[in-house]
Amino acid sequence: MKNKKVKNLKTESTVWPFKTDTLESWAYWHPAFTPEECKKIIDIGVKKEITEAKINRGLDTKIRESNISWLYPSDNLEWAFRKITDIIISLNKDYFNFDLYGFIEGFQFTHYPSPGGKYKKHIDRGKNMLIRKLSLTIQLSDPNSYKGGDFVLYEADQPILIPKEQGKLIAFPSYTLHEVKPVTKGERYSLVAWITGPQFK
Repeated sequence: MKNKKVKNLKTESTVWPFKTDTLESWAYWHPAFTPEECKKIIDIGVKKEITEAKINRGLDTKIRESNISWLYPSDNLEWAFRKITDIIISLNKDYFNFDLYGFIEGFQFTHYPSPGGKYKKHIDRGKNMLIRKLSLTIQLSDPNSYKGGDFVLYEADQPILIPKEQGKLIAFPSYTLHEVKPVTKGERYSLVAWITGPQFK
């Protein structure tokens, strides 16, 4: 009897990746600011012109209820821009490796009042906007001064609840879904910024 050849059922792969995906969902730096520095930023932020935050040039308190002002290096904050720049360069190198330009929009100082200050699930980028690649948020308030107001990131459908720590910087790709839960007592202050770069491709 002739020997039968056994067919090799192993399927050859046509995939040959150049590199594996090492992009992290988020990263943090703690503390980015001391409590004294957080208070200094709050004092500057509340003295500037504060307006109700809008969404796509409109006002919808069902989705977002907060007050904002815009902060720049000329607001006696060159030290803060320098510090955050150094932190972002370090975090980007270790966790994201995006091609970045820098801050174009300034820092957004955000006040979430109680009861109800919030920003429901959203992303920080959109068509025909500046090319935001990295987002960052820094909690300025003492966590004992308010209740609610949790900052939540979403990886797929899994929520990532960020611990409330004063001066903590959270960085994440601007296409990441996130939200600020309603503040139920006190008031929450934060600093938000976006780092731009060339188009993703």
